[in-house]
Amino acid sequence: MHLEAQLALTVGQATSAGLKPQNEDCIGMRIPDQPALTIKGAVAVIADGVSAAEAGKEASEMCVRNFISDYYATPDAWSVKTAGQKIVLALNRWLVGQSQIKGHVSTLSALILKSQTAYIFHIGDTRIYRLRNGSFECLTTDHSISINKDTVYLSRAMGMDNHLEMDFQQFEIEQGDVFFLSTDGVHDFICPKDIQAEIETSSDLNASCLHLNEKALAAGTNDNVSCQLVRVDALPDANNQEIYQKLSDLSFPPLLSVGQILDGLTVVKVLHESPRSQVYLVKNIEGERLILKTPSVNFEDDPAYIERFVLEQWIGKRIDSPYVVKIIEPKKKTALYTLMEYVDGLTLEQWMKENPKPDIKEVVRLAELISRGIRALHRKDILHQDIKPDNILLTADGIPKIIDFGSCYAAGVEEIDTPFDRDDILGTAVYSAPETRFRMRKTKKSDLFSLALVVYEVLTGKLPFGDQLEKLKDQRKLSSLKYQAAIQFNPMVPAWMDKALKRALSPLPEHRQDAMSEFVFDLQRPNTEYKQSAFVPLSQRNPLRFWQGLAVIEAVIIAGFIYFIFK
Repeated sequence: MHLEAQLALTVGQATSAGLKPQNEDCIGMRIPDQPALTIKGAVAVIADGVSAAEAGKEASEMCVRNFISDYYATPDAWSVKTAGQKIVLALNRWLVGQSQIKGHVSTLSALILKSQTAYIFHIGDTRIYRLRNGSFECLTTDHSISINKDTVYLSRAMGMDNHLEMDFQQFEIEQGDVFFLSTDGVHDFICPKDIQAEIETSSDLNASCLHLNEKALAAGTNDNVSCQLVRVDALPDANNQEIYQKLSDLSFPPLLSVGQILDGLTVVKVLHESPRSQVYLVKNIEGERLILKTPSVNFEDDPAYIERFVLEQWIGKRIDSPYVVKIIEPKKKTALYTLMEYVDGLTLEQWMKENPKPDIKEVVRLAELISRGIRALHRKDILHQDIKPDNILLTADGIPKIIDFGSCYAAGVEEIDTPFDRDDILGTAVYSAPETRFRMRKTKKSDLFSLALVVYEVLTGKLPFGDQLEKLKDQRKLSSLKYQAAIQFNPMVPAWMDKALKRALSPLPEHRQDAMSEFVFDLQRPNTEYKQSAFVPLSQRNPLRFWQGLAVIEAVIIAGFIYFIFK
């Protein structure tokens, strides 16, 4: 990864069975090397196996071990929230399944520190505290029910129920913050002031954890004792110059012409030149045709532009789908560029010109395959944000491939702070969902909107809102957008399909289908909900014929009226 400013931490931890014959607590930490520290962050996890369950020890160990290993195995582009929630839900399902044979129940509290943000995942009565500027605060809530002074039952825990309610929070961290994680064998027997005093006077965090465990035992705990300390010594604060140096390890290649060679790649044809980039058809030493994209030398000193260009390749290499263009790793690389597979075919824009009246079934087939490519991005927590006919290539076999990652939003990357404003390139205005244009919360439904707009255009040759969407400047006027029925321009479009398109093209994302697959399903099969309201008046289906008919009727009435007057 290109941004590897260092997060510096000091940690300590300790666990003991205490007076019990078996330690059912489990603790674990991982502070990875770069680039994982920047991309994924550092993790501390604590779990307390429930003694009443037959396999509490196994459950707590599974929670800690699998949370840490699975977290670092999730896609780099996933946000921390997405990765953590998916891991916890999967872990819980496994524990519940095991509990049908032998009780696997445990608490779980996980702390992830990434860039300048802390993320907490919590279920049960283990706790996470934070010491900041002399204030020692418990950040988690115990999920327990107190029956009396001596009897407390967990109301939520891992492995207890298939329906898992987990607490999640995120907040900015500060240099000097100290996080304290503990099981109830510790925090129920040492008052917060004593824990704070131990931390504030500590010169060795491991020794402090041991001392706190011993103090809890001395206070009369008969439970296992475990605690962890994580101190933030330094935050990523690389300045613009340091960032620029890391981003510009590779120089910008010059403008290339036919016949020139770069890293063994011979330019065959200049395909595209713009103020932001150049695209070439090239051949490698083996004669294989590839696509080479180079950055514009106009942006050699612009770190935001360089990061965006580097990110295109970073995203592309993480997507493996037959419906998304593949990024090729060159054998050697002496300059900054992106190398891609060559797709011998047409853009969807060109195909539309050659097929002005396409078969409805063929359009639905293409929509389904394009949606597979988009979903491959979504599974990595990436939004494409520029789905349009020019960014979809069709092979000779009619297989669509999505290209151009220049406007992509990768949630995991956005969590990494930079000292410069990111180059937040939006998609093409006429194809972009309103929430993307107006910097509102963007979701997978934003790409759904763009796909629906493309399908509408392929079917009709028109845009569903005419030029209204492109001209819209005020998000408060979203309700003024008027959908033009597709059947008005193409009478072969079934009314129920038109309803599906209208829903997907709602200016408000909450009114669209919940998933890409639901939209495709609605295109493939009549939805009874749409069929019931599928009647479309002639004035909408064919306004010209409606007004011609109305004019004829008026003419007949007038002629009859004149006839009776002069008869």
